[in-house]
Amino acid sequence: MVTRDEPKLIFPGLAGFYASVAPYSYALMRFATGAILVPHGIQKIINTPISKFAPNIAAKGLPFAEALAYLTYFAESVAAVCLAIGLFTRVAAAMVGIEMLVIVVLFQWQFGYFWTARGYEYALLWALLCIAIFFKGGGRFSIDRIIGKEF
Repeated sequence: MVTRDEPKLIFPGLAGFYASVAPYSYALMRFATGAILVPHGIQKIINTPISKFAPNIAAKGLPFAEALAYLTYFAESVAAVCLAIGLFTRVAAAMVGIEMLVIVVLFQWQFGYFWTARGYEYALLWALLCIAIFFKGGGRFSIDRIIGKEF
């Protein structure tokens, strides 16, 4: 059996810093995934009434467009906050991840990859982050951990 050693650090003096900060890296990723999405949800709630947002969903052939519009608002605001703080983390990650996969496939695929051309780049990134968070859960620094339950 071949074992591999840890890669050598270019700056070995940073080993202690890396070791002390590493436990917080997942919490930072989870927080950023949710917190960066919150303004998108708030902007939709404030600037786009359901009566204007639902027809965009219906135009893609999805049923229950108004209900899906409300779910989108909920996912991008409440579920995003839950993701950021680690409350109901798996449920929130599933909601946001599914929404982002729908956005990639139905709404942005036709524009290509790059977000600068309305492409799916960021929606795909959010979906992949949410998939990873779904499988890991809230993690060490989360409200789920404090209350002692994960859903």
